[in-house]
Amino acid sequence: MTTEVRKRLSANDVGTTGGHQAGILVPKEERILSFFPSLDKTVKNPRMKLVVFERQSRERWEFNFIYYNNKLFGDGTRNEYRLTGMTGFMRAIDAKVDDALVFSRDENASFEVDIIRSNTSSSLEIDGDTLVLGGGWTVIHSS
Repeated sequence: MTTEVRKRLSANDVGTTGGHQAGILVPKEERILSFFPSLDKTVKNPRMKLVVFERQSRERWEFNFIYYNNKLFGDGTRNEYRLTGMTGFMRAIDAKVDDALVFSRDENASFEVDIIRSNTSSSLEIDGDTLVLGGGWTVIHSS
C-alpha cells in the first residue's frame, strides 16, 4: 500500500516560469493514483475536493484532485490528472524549485502535506521500499 508520495517541485509547479499552469501534473501511474481518492472515469472531468492538513501547524487547506479527460469525450485534448487550487498554499510555505511536497495520510486517514526543503541533507532519502518515478514523483511504501 502506498503510504506517502512526494513531488519534487519544478519551476512550473511553483509558478516561476510565468505560465498559466492548471496545477501539479499527477502521473497516470497506479502507485500514485491509488494514493489519492478514486475518480469516476465515465464522467467528464471528474473532481474531488481534497482536504489536506499541514503536518506541523495542522492548518487546513483545500486542493482539487481532477481528472481532465475531455479528450475521451471527443471535445478536447486533455487526458491528465492534476492537483489544483494550491497557489495560496505554495505561497504560504514559500515553496521553491527542488523542494519536495510530501503527501501522507495520518492514523485517521486524513491527508497531510509537508515540505522538505531542497537544502535539507535528508531531502529525499531512498531505501528499498521507495520507488522513484518520472516527473519528480516518489512513492514510499510502509512495511
